[in-house]
Amino acid sequence: MARDEGLARSMAADPPPTLLERWRDWRNRTVARPSFQRWAAAFPLTRPVARRQAGELFDLVAGFVYTQVLLAAVRVRLFDVLADGPLTQAALADRIGLGREGTDRLVAAAAALELVERRRGERVALGRLGAPLVGNRALGAMIEHHATLYADLQDPLALLRREGRPAMAGYWPYAVHEGAAELAPERVAEYSALMSASQPLVAREVLDAYDFGRHRVLLDVGGGEGTFLQAVAQQAPRLKLMLFDLPAVADRAQARFAASGLQDRASAHGGDFFGDPLPPGADIVSLVRVAFDHPDDRVLALLRNVRRALPDDGTVLLAEPMAGVAGAEAMGDAYFGFYLLAMGRGRPRSATELSALMVEAGFSAARPLPTRLPLQASVLVARCRRV
Repeated sequence: MARDEGLARSMAADPPPTLLERWRDWRNRTVARPSFQRWAAAFPLTRPVARRQAGELFDLVAGFVYTQVLLAAVRVRLFDVLADGPLTQAALADRIGLGREGTDRLVAAAAALELVERRRGERVALGRLGAPLVGNRALGAMIEHHATLYADLQDPLALLRREGRPAMAGYWPYAVHEGAAELAPERVAEYSALMSASQPLVAREVLDAYDFGRHRVLLDVGGGEGTFLQAVAQQAPRLKLMLFDLPAVADRAQARFAASGLQDRASAHGGDFFGDPLPPGADIVSLVRVAFDHPDDRVLALLRNVRRALPDDGTVLLAEPMAGVAGAEAMGDAYFGFYLLAMGRGRPRSATELSALMVEAGFSAARPLPTRLPLQASVLVARCRRV
C-alpha cells in the first residue's frame, strides 16, 4: 500500500510528457547525432536551417568578443567621430588614435557587426547599429559600465555558487547594504550618475504608455536624482512631484530640481523605503526599475509601504524589464538573471509574479500597459484595494 501511494505521488509530481514535448525530445535526440548534422548541412532543403542554427550557436560562443568590439568603439568615440560623414581609414586612424593597424582591425570587426559600414575609396561610415549610438550618453554609459559585469562573469560557476563578493555588488551598495539609508554621498555618487544617464531610456517607454496628467501628486519611490520626474514634469505641467530615495541620493535630486527650475513643484525626501514611512499626499506612486533589485520579501514590504502611503483610490505604477516578455525572453532571464545575481539579491520577475505581489500588498490585480520597446521596460498599473 505504501509503495502504491509513493508511486501515485511520483506520477502526480511528474506528469506524462505532452505530444509536443515528446516530439521535441525526438527532435533533440536526432539533431544531436553527428551523422544527422552532416546530412542536414548537405541536403538542400535543410541546409539553410542548419547554417542559421550554426550561426546562432557561434554567436553565443563569440558574444563576449562582440561586446568588446562595441566597448572599444565607444571608448575611442568611433560613432561620434563618424557622425558628420564618412572618413577614410587613414583619416579615421588619426582621429581615434589607434594607429593604422589597430584602426583597420577595429573597422573590420565593427563592419561585420553592422556598427559601421565600408564605402568605396577605403572610407568608413556609420552602420545600421552604430547610428543610434551617436551622442547617446545613456547607451554609452551603460556600455562602459558593463566592464564591471564582465569581470564578475569570468567565473560564472563561482557567481552561481555565490563564492566571493562580486564587483557589481560594490557598485550598487544599496542592494546588499543593510544600512543603506546611512550610505555616504561618495558611495552613491557613481551609481546615481549612471542611473540618471540611463533613465531616459525607460522614461520614454513609461511616458508613452501612461498619462500622468490625470493625477494630482506623483511620488517616485527610488527615484534617484530625479531624471524620471523631470521627464514627467514636461508631460504633465500641473502635476506636483515628490521623490523618495536614500538621503544622500535625495540631496542630489533636490539640487537637480533647483537647477532645472522645478523647486516650486518638486521635493525630494530621504529615508529607507522598506521601513520608513513614505511622504503622504500622492495619489500615484511610481516604482521605476526598483523591484527587480530586491528579493520577494523586500519587494512585498516595499509595496505594502506604498499602499499605506496612498489613499483608497490611489494608483501604483511599476516599470522595469520583466521576464517572460514575448520577443525579449533572453533579456529577462538570461541577461538580467545574471546581472542581478552579480548585483546582489534581485531577480527578474514576470508580470504575473509582480501582479501577485501587488495583490498580496493590498492592490488590485495589475493591468499591463503596452510599451513600444519591452526590451527597455514593461509597465504594470494597479489600483488600491479597499481593506
